[in-house]
Amino acid sequence: MSDWIKAARLRTLPLSLSGIIMGAFIAKWRLYGEGGFWDWKIFALALLVTLLYQILSNYANDYGDGVKGTDAKRATEAESRAVASGRITAKQMRNAVILFSVLSFAATIALLYVAFVPKYMNEFYIFIGLGIASILAAIGYTVGKKPYGYMGLGDIFVFIFFGLVSVCGSYFLFTKTFSWDMLLPGAAIGMMSMAVLNLNNMRDIESDKLSGKNSFALRIGFKNAMIYEMILLQLPLILILMFLGVNGFFQTQNYYVFIVMILMLPLMKVRRKIMAVKNPKELDPFLKQVGIMTFVMAVLTAFGLNFFH
Repeated sequence: MSDWIKAARLRTLPLSLSGIIMGAFIAKWRLYGEGGFWDWKIFALALLVTLLYQILSNYANDYGDGVKGTDAKRATEAESRAVASGRITAKQMRNAVILFSVLSFAATIALLYVAFVPKYMNEFYIFIGLGIASILAAIGYTVGKKPYGYMGLGDIFVFIFFGLVSVCGSYFLFTKTFSWDMLLPGAAIGMMSMAVLNLNNMRDIESDKLSGKNSFALRIGFKNAMIYEMILLQLPLILILMFLGVNGFFQTQNYYVFIVMILMLPLMKVRRKIMAVKNPKELDPFLKQVGIMTFVMAVLTAFGLNFFH
């Protein structure tokens, strides 16, 4: 069991929950202002679906990189994954991917049933399509003849699914509406998620070169990937600030809503430390740090909007 828990890579779970928390609690704040109803059952099921998607993605990545020999070229113990190390066989991991695909789809159906049936059947079917797309995206990063993670397209998919779909989709589950300003927090979470992925690809840049995994970091080179990383870590708080401005908080006395801006200091510190790294392998600890900061960004935004008015 311990091998399966390690393969699930629990340190990635806070990152996956960030978009749901952001979208759900912005919806709660907006519904509160309009006298609407916020359903905790939708929130609980959305968290379950996201956790299942993330574990599915991690198992699929372990399987895909393992059977392609990518992990075998990674010398760090941190990336000694289950299939590559032989702790779990490729067949067992493939069966786990199938199992979690089924569980993810079943949980998605339950979530959408609670959110949309019987009044919003068109939305129910549209979101089933999104759910299937999310499952395919989770698997397709490293699995298949042309996995998009090996083509340098991982960043785009992470931005879309961890950012826009997660935040805007969870917001829609509660409000049944789409608001253009939600693209701002959606993009903020998406960029933080891209920052984590880019750190991962920068760390593995040498081994990926040997295995033929052409990540975006490898395509643009370590130096340019470092500049790209700094941009990704700089913009999210600006986007959150824009969201608060668009919603009129600069003209109110509710200064508590800006509590999320305290992340400026730790993010500045992390950026300086990342820029000082010369050996790519030294980037590994920052993956967890940036993931936790993404989670904290979502929680503080939710806290500021919902508990101080």
